[in-house]
Amino acid sequence: MDKKMHDKGLEVRKAVLGEAYVNNALKNVDDFNRPFQEMLNEYCWGAVWGREELPRKTRSMLNIAMIAILNRQHEFRAHLKGALTNGVSREEIREILMQVAIYGGMPAAVDSFRIAREVFAEIDGKA
Repeated sequence: MDKKMHDKGLEVRKAVLGEAYVNNALKNVDDFNRPFQEMLNEYCWGAVWGREELPRKTRSMLNIAMIAILNRQHEFRAHLKGALTNGVSREEIREILMQVAIYGGMPAAVDSFRIAREVFAEIDGKA
């Protein structure tokens, strides 16, 4: 493991998803999933998210679309919050999900719009 890249990734992960979210994920680390968490921090968050060729806002927009199409609701919720942190507006999120509907399918968009509304309600204190 590249400790420097791992630590960079952990820093980026916390900045995007929030320290509480990441700390909660890390408190569940055990001998079984430790190698996976290390790989996630080093490669996903360090080697890719840590690159400067795309701004975090753009990376968040790409992730929203891809994760919505994959219909990974838990990850979508986390990355939706991260996208808002990275400056993606609700209007931009709506447009991304409209694109998902056409290119990824209506069922994925239906679930993603529902989750987005739930996340917005949480943030607005209406949940």
